[in-house]
Amino acid sequence: MVKFSKQFEGQLVPEWKDAFVDYCQLKKDLKKIHLLNTNNNNNNNTPTSKHQNTSLSNTLFTSIRKFTPFGHQHKEHDLIHVHKKLASSASKGDMYETELLEQFADTDAAKEFFACLDLQLNKVNQFFKTKEKEFMERGESLKKQMDILIQLKTAFKQQRSKGASAVDSKEDASISCSFSSEEDSVKDKTEHEQELQDISTEDLEKNEVPYSEGSISGELGKSMRTKSEDIGKLRTMSSRSFSCQGKNMKINIPLTTPSRTFSAISYLVWEDLVNQSSKKCSAEGSKLHINKKKLHHADKMIRGAFVELYKGLGYLKTYRNLNMLAFIKILKKFDKVTGKQVLPIYLKVVESSYFNSSDKVMNLADEVEDLFTKHFAEEDRRKAMKYLKPTQRKESHSVTFFIGLFTGCFIALFAGYVIMAHMMGFYRRQPKSVYMETAYPVLSMFSLLFLHFFLYGCNIFAWRKARINYSFIFELSSTKELKYRDVFLICTTSLTVVVGVMFVHLSLLTKGYSHNQVQAIPGLLLLIFLLVLVCPFNIIYQSSRFCLLRVIRNIILSPLYKVVMLDFFMADQLCSQVPMLRNLEYVACYYITGSYKTQDYDYCMRVKNYRDLAYAVSFLPYYWRAMQCARRWFDEGQTSHLVNLGKYVSAMLAAGAKVAYEKERNIGWLCLVVIMSTFATVYQLYWDFVKDWGLLQMNSKNPLLRNELMLRRKIIYYISMGLNLILRLAWLQTVLHSSFGHVDYRVTGLFLAALEVIRRGLWNFYRLENEHLNNAGKFRAVKTVPLPFHEVDEQD
Repeated sequence: MVKFSKQFEGQLVPEWKDAFVDYCQLKKDLKKIHLLNTNNNNNNNTPTSKHQNTSLSNTLFTSIRKFTPFGHQHKEHDLIHVHKKLASSASKGDMYETELLEQFADTDAAKEFFACLDLQLNKVNQFFKTKEKEFMERGESLKKQMDILIQLKTAFKQQRSKGASAVDSKEDASISCSFSSEEDSVKDKTEHEQELQDISTEDLEKNEVPYSEGSISGELGKSMRTKSEDIGKLRTMSSRSFSCQGKNMKINIPLTTPSRTFSAISYLVWEDLVNQSSKKCSAEGSKLHINKKKLHHADKMIRGAFVELYKGLGYLKTYRNLNMLAFIKILKKFDKVTGKQVLPIYLKVVESSYFNSSDKVMNLADEVEDLFTKHFAEEDRRKAMKYLKPTQRKESHSVTFFIGLFTGCFIALFAGYVIMAHMMGFYRRQPKSVYMETAYPVLSMFSLLFLHFFLYGCNIFAWRKARINYSFIFELSSTKELKYRDVFLICTTSLTVVVGVMFVHLSLLTKGYSHNQVQAIPGLLLLIFLLVLVCPFNIIYQSSRFCLLRVIRNIILSPLYKVVMLDFFMADQLCSQVPMLRNLEYVACYYITGSYKTQDYDYCMRVKNYRDLAYAVSFLPYYWRAMQCARRWFDEGQTSHLVNLGKYVSAMLAAGAKVAYEKERNIGWLCLVVIMSTFATVYQLYWDFVKDWGLLQMNSKNPLLRNELMLRRKIIYYISMGLNLILRLAWLQTVLHSSFGHVDYRVTGLFLAALEVIRRGLWNFYRLENEHLNNAGKFRAVKTVPLPFHEVDEQD
């Protein structure tokens, strides 16, 4: 049977861990009482007849008192008395303090236990009240948003029911609403900028604050505006103030896609063009057209906010139930250790306390269910609960079986492939080796890819063991995310297919087939994997494949897309996969140009365009990551993102020096490589340890680490820091030209590239650990979803 302490740790909300009852500390205090009682019993001598008579009389008196009508109540008052101190203000909750009566008066351990118990009860009440107030405010705000959306939808339907002209029928129908006055818009802009200043730096870094467009409103202010003001507009939301259905409102559409980005920029340009003419307009102002697309975006934002609110309310219910159970368990243990009956007394206090007696959370949850069912699920409650409370996908034992099966197949095939390649001498240094120039890059590319994928599965396993909420950090759907077993299954299956095909290809070469006859096999293998990746059918983890494609699209089109955690996390992975990308570019060139038919494998290195493209591939991951940093600086205005951008610029300069040194090997370029690579390495190490991992804090209680650690053994952090330092120095191979005996340089390159992938896998764990601790420090367990509508007070 699993102990309650382990169940408690496994079921609590990770980000709220510090707000839960400290069950372990209470157990430690209870153990002190148990040891004290044990020592007292051992020190007692054999009781005399006098003591026996006294004990007998006490037992008889206690038995008689149990049968009296008020005996139990009198006994309770002889043990403890819990005082309730009323709150001095609405923000502070009631405080509880336990007074020990005669039977506990001389026991310091009991005083310490009840002091800790009172502290935990007060902490739970205060946190519950704070979160309840937060969610109630969210709920009220969402109800207003829902009312505005319903009014706009009603107006939109009425507009469409009136009919449209032939020209208008080709476009979306729209609602014409008048802009608010210039003074309103300027004041709204000032208030919105003040709100952004009040938001903490940590919230901005975690993407909890929505990325947004410029505050565009009314007659739009003065005609002469500085460039910094225009950038400020784009950093805030596209807050277009308008009056519709008798209310002054602002509609906010986040800058999340290139179309919205270009729309905001074009709107600013158009604003400058029409500024002069807007002064001559009548007091009625301009017209804002809210079309079907804008309503759809608003509907989607409000729906997402309802889902997150319901999730938060569910967490608060879990918080209440687990803490209540923890109080019951620890009081039962206290009664068992001391032989007293404290549970009925203190439990009444706990049951009547705010966190257990308040029903606002339950009522709001029911109200959210009703609203969501009515407006977003077409009165279908079952459909609504699929969004609000999605069922977790059950893990199958068959997945574990196939992981073991394909792992065995992969090991056998890989051993056979290595033995056969060694016998044929493919991996030895040779002036010209057709196999190493054509087929080996395919194997190398897949090896690096699935090694990285395997390490990602290990990361998921480690995150789950450490109770790091990676799904919340990456904003992954709990019903569609890949579990670590799924990752291992994909990895082992894919590697078995890859090594099996390469083994067949090598076997055909040993049987006398020429390279021309079998050269298409590695290319077909790559083509099959690409087709599976983009397959539109709901097979082979469709949702995860499409999510990967969306992330790659966002990275390639940086900085046009909103940057979220998953995007720049994936871009960092690509920075460690430059050798794989270069192999992919070479293999694609080799097969697309038809060089495999003539065995002209030097063609892609001779033609200047393809050679320059190969060098450009080395810069692309760093460029994408730098553009993401620029976008985040543009959205948030934090200089730390510019400093982070400098890290990737230094990496690009170091990579450029290496490319130049490969072209022209002389002492000048070698010195430049050493200088640039050293500077980039120091820059990256500092950012790894201090910014990404949150380590090297001088005032930390853990030397050179941080105060909060997810792993119990500190030595693991020191070892990881040392490994990260060593693996960051892999560029020294460019200077030393080290090799392993007579092994081909491509094999050496694969080994060094694999070390960088391993370093990235190590980096991933500590990066998300630091992210999780930042969320836990702010008690963030649900996303803050931006809302589309904001009312403007008429007096403003």
